[in-house]
Amino acid sequence: MVLKQIASRLKERYIDEPQLPEGARRQLQIDRAGLPASDGGPAAVAAAAIEWLKLSQDRSASRDGGSARDFSLTKGWSSSYPETSGYIVPTLIDYADQNKDQDLLDRARRMLDWLVSIQFPEGGFQGGKVDATPHVPVTFNTGQILLGLAAGVRRFGDAYRGPMNRAAAWLRDTLDADGCWRKYATPFATPGEKAYETHVSWGLFEAARLTADQGFGEAGLRQVRWALTKQHDNGWFASNCLSSPDQPLTHTIGYVLRGVIEAYRFANDADLLVAAQKTADALLMVINDEGFIAGQLDQNWKPTVDWVCLTGSVQIAACWLILFSITGKRAYLNAARRANRFVRRTVHLSGSPDLVGGVRGAFPVNGDYGRFEYLNWAAKFCVDAQLMEMAIDTRTI
Repeated sequence: MVLKQIASRLKERYIDEPQLPEGARRQLQIDRAGLPASDGGPAAVAAAAIEWLKLSQDRSASRDGGSARDFSLTKGWSSSYPETSGYIVPTLIDYADQNKDQDLLDRARRMLDWLVSIQFPEGGFQGGKVDATPHVPVTFNTGQILLGLAAGVRRFGDAYRGPMNRAAAWLRDTLDADGCWRKYATPFATPGEKAYETHVSWGLFEAARLTADQGFGEAGLRQVRWALTKQHDNGWFASNCLSSPDQPLTHTIGYVLRGVIEAYRFANDADLLVAAQKTADALLMVINDEGFIAGQLDQNWKPTVDWVCLTGSVQIAACWLILFSITGKRAYLNAARRANRFVRRTVHLSGSPDLVGGVRGAFPVNGDYGRFEYLNWAAKFCVDAQLMEMAIDTRTI
């Protein structure tokens, strides 16, 4: 029923956009028809998304070893995006190790080497695409690249330890006394405090596991506890969106939740698990039987848009899968499977190479997140969530 309602509203939007390029119009027509009844399954979709990520590296407009931010149906391939290239690295490594894929490991190293080459001397990394201005260090982007550097140390050795430690130390030292990062906010989002920077703290936890006694983990925990002051009794977080704090994206909800979960996994403090479950349990109430989760949700967890942020859906699915592994609560597993399946049904497994395996910003494709774009981080989080689902299915069969 929900998909029929979307198709009806999409028909009106389609009429209002006659000047779109042919590829964008074609995808809009496909979305108008609704999602297919079946999907290719987690393994096929993960494999296709990995191939798309490889293509994003090969076809990046800046040709530097990074992953293109997106493929746009209106503009083509973009330049590389340092932030998301950073956390794509662990996904490439994980998939490569599971599938004994040396080429993928080589690609991960190439991406890491490029990232190291653009690190600021003090340890931070820029915001935005590689050719964006202003060219300044940004907290959030540095934290995401830190995840890749830590994965690089773990898989490839000490060549990446120095850059990892510099990035982690910069984040540790720029944290305000109350646990909030304010000094190096991104110029590419609305100003203000960001609870979802718990996802930065996750990078500090990974660095702390590899370089102990530097205060990296303690700094991350201070930030997570600050973020929890923004959590309402119903699990919703204030100050938790790129641009609309009254109606955050499921993308940033997925970020904040994952960061709290990783804080629990690092510190094993029961209150952190309670806080994570408070948000995860509330999200169980907003997914329907088809796996549809509205892309933005207000403080009462009510949908404020009629489109899906596909990135947020697979991020939340991953969080549910981790929590299922910790708690055994099957409602998490069931919801994660529905969310994953919804996203899989949007992924092309045949057709144009620019689209096969790509995950667009929104369903329908003209939704107001990554509008008419296939996003590299959407593909990354999709792969992660499919691999998690497959791993759990293997253990529970």
